[in-house]
Amino acid sequence: MDATITDADGTTRCSWAHSAPEMLPYHDQEWGRPLHGDQPLFEKLCLETFQAGLSWITILRKREAFRDAFSSFDIERVASFDDGDLDRLLADAQIVRNRAKISAAISNAGATKRLVEYQPGALDSLLWGFAPPRRTAAPESYASIPASTPESAAASAALKKLGYRFVGPTTLYALMQYAGLVNDHAAGCHLAVGEPGAL
Repeated sequence: MDATITDADGTTRCSWAHSAPEMLPYHDQEWGRPLHGDQPLFEKLCLETFQAGLSWITILRKREAFRDAFSSFDIERVASFDDGDLDRLLADAQIVRNRAKISAAISNAGATKRLVEYQPGALDSLLWGFAPPRRTAAPESYASIPASTPESAAASAALKKLGYRFVGPTTLYALMQYAGLVNDHAAGCHLAVGEPGAL
């Protein structure tokens, strides 16, 4: 499959943006745009945890249900979830009902609460501290985009040391791609490195 597709209006995008109707606005308005803030990054970390082993479109279509089920990913509220909440979440057919992932999200909220309690912005600073040097050229193909990098492996190790779970290097690299720590829009895409609309 070609890395990009040019629409009738002349806009060229990564080809995955055309894989489902929901993916086009996600590509244009979210993916690769710099994301800051402890709560937004915590939400994305949770959603990437749930995505492991599944396609992203599955999680994207359930994102609002996840937000409802997880109190808008409010760190303090999720950290306070108890066994009753775990049972509630396991019974919620609108989300991914995986006990290990749900438990990890709750546990990770506790780790995040401890991290940011006395230093708001600490999760943001930690993650952005692993941002690699900005790309000078866009990837030419999907095959040239890694599943993980030394930076994502280092970020994974740092989070695990703080008690986070389900935060492997591949999960962290997916977060880096989404949150704009890297720009992996394919060469020719209107948001790729070197293009006028580059992020």
